[in-house]
Amino acid sequence: MRIGVEVGGTFTDLIVIADGVARVAKVPSTPDAPDRGAINAIDAADVDLTGVSDLVHGSTVATNAVLERKGGRVCVFVTRGTRDLLALQRHDRRAIYDLNYAKPEPIVSRQDICEIDERMAADGSVVEALDAERLDARVAQFLGVDLFDAVAICLLHSYTNPDHEQRVAAAVRRHAPNMPVTCSSDVSREFREYERASTTALAAFVRPAIEGYLDRLSNTLEARGFAGRFSIMQSNGGRIPADAMSKNPISALFSGPAAGVVGALGAAGRSDFKDIITLDMGGTSTDVSLISDGVPDLAPQTEIDGLPVRTPVIDIVTVGAGGGSIAWMDDGGLLRVGPQSAGAHPGPASYLRGGTEATVTDAHLVRGTLQAGSFLGGQMEVDAAAAATALAPLCERLALSVEELADSVIRIAESNIVRAIQQVSTERGRDPRDFALVPFGGAGPLHAARVAEELGIGTVVVPTNAGVLSAAGLLMSDYVHYRARTERTRLDAEALGTVLDRLQGLRHEATEYLRSVGVTETLTFQHILEMRYVGQAFEVSVPLAEDLSDLTADAISAAFSDAHHRVFEFSKPPGDPVEIVSFRIGARATANEFPVYQEPFAGGAGEDQEPGVIDIVEGGQTRACKLMPRNAIGLTELAGPLLVEDGTSTIYVPPGWHARRDDADSVILRQEG
Repeated sequence: MRIGVEVGGTFTDLIVIADGVARVAKVPSTPDAPDRGAINAIDAADVDLTGVSDLVHGSTVATNAVLERKGGRVCVFVTRGTRDLLALQRHDRRAIYDLNYAKPEPIVSRQDICEIDERMAADGSVVEALDAERLDARVAQFLGVDLFDAVAICLLHSYTNPDHEQRVAAAVRRHAPNMPVTCSSDVSREFREYERASTTALAAFVRPAIEGYLDRLSNTLEARGFAGRFSIMQSNGGRIPADAMSKNPISALFSGPAAGVVGALGAAGRSDFKDIITLDMGGTSTDVSLISDGVPDLAPQTEIDGLPVRTPVIDIVTVGAGGGSIAWMDDGGLLRVGPQSAGAHPGPASYLRGGTEATVTDAHLVRGTLQAGSFLGGQMEVDAAAAATALAPLCERLALSVEELADSVIRIAESNIVRAIQQVSTERGRDPRDFALVPFGGAGPLHAARVAEELGIGTVVVPTNAGVLSAAGLLMSDYVHYRARTERTRLDAEALGTVLDRLQGLRHEATEYLRSVGVTETLTFQHILEMRYVGQAFEVSVPLAEDLSDLTADAISAAFSDAHHRVFEFSKPPGDPVEIVSFRIGARATANEFPVYQEPFAGGAGEDQEPGVIDIVEGGQTRACKLMPRNAIGLTELAGPLLVEDGTSTIYVPPGWHARRDDADSVILRQEG
């Protein structure tokens, strides 16, 4: 028996596969104690944990700890003269017309940063040696006040030579044996001091929250008889054993969205779609990503709350357009939606949990594209009248009927999603019309067709149980570990040996690490070079083949030229000097197959219902729309407008679109013409 459980901002999703039968469950999240939500989902699916061999988990604990500034108090040790690094940041200005603009607030205050007398050169040679006695005295002085929950160490140029960082870490452990210690050379062995320091500080900041959360969840699972493998999803689309997560907890920052991309890739692959754009719309936000030829784009860096995180992540763009996104009016009298969200508590007004502000979910109930009696498969009570009441104040201010306002709220949310998809497609040099749209999450299939229309996308693929696809993605994920190292290398024929040596060395390090944490499966490897023209300030990622036996300098140069042209729409003539900045490899264990569902959603009210007709309001018109369960969709195309319910989500098929089910049990929507 295998379980995937993903804790989202509004709902917690679970999939369990036992003896070839897959079933799912969906319960409200518990933001004050996310581990309780995970256990509630296990209880809702009536799972006996004594028979579970594999449990994979994804959550927003690390994300929330940063956004809410509820991590531990961190002591940061830095090289003398770099104490203000986290405050200085970069000299860019994200909002150039905002007179009150302020840089993102660091998660470590200046008084908690301790300077150490030492210095490394950029080539790793020692400029100023580390004095053991002075180091001990400095560490004892700073940690003796007993104020800190974790320690971060980020010394200048330690990515080339980590010796001084390791000695500082040893001193910390002598004076505070139980203190969690995070070294930048373990978290991000790459150049750019601010980004590396930010990543290390954030990893240390979330570590107490992650370790406490995983300890509570592990203890509860163990008390219930669980003795299988417990893994955590990472932002790079792979999992790692839970015991290893504390070494680099920042890698779990976007585990939920990454799991959704993995699930969408598996579902679309079964329907023979390899070029897809994913649309994960839950209760709090919408995450979109682009997958070309079955391979998600991987970004070497991301950010959270304006702070950079230098760790490989699936290239995902997030926008505040979820089912719980709040509708409001700005100072200019214009209607806006999000990014503020009602979340799980109090939630949309229609949830009857104390929420009073109108949300996208409330708008759907008023418009008719959500039916109160079938929400969450009939398991959860929602009130359309409460939704209308929440919309009423905005109706009065905008002189619109409640149905017109509801339709406007939904259209604005869809416009926000369109903009996000443009960021991962047209702004990355890809035409969205060449891709199929794969919506999932509780609200994704409701908006997918209209979003696709705006982008000129003619095909939408809605997987089975789309509302819990992220949980399915957890079980499909591989064990993955990335290693990187900055070492500037001018590319020429003589440098090829150095390139191969560095990549082979990183492969060995990654293999040894995965074996040390209990991953024994066969590994495959991904090779990536971060490259740029000599004189450029930033680099682009250049993937190489797994087999390096035929690799040549000319082949690397050609691959770089193609990658550079795709991003910047130009490349220089052959022979222009090119350099490798960083070497990166990804080690990956064998994949798991996409689950084949043999049971419907655990609360799947509506599967046995007869098709009916309802009225919906869209674009100022009231339309008669067929309402049917998902199993009423067959291999023959049905013309919209249709509202298709499957328990975990609702699919809206507008006029001008057709829907059918394919052999992989996905619902395929195609636009006429």
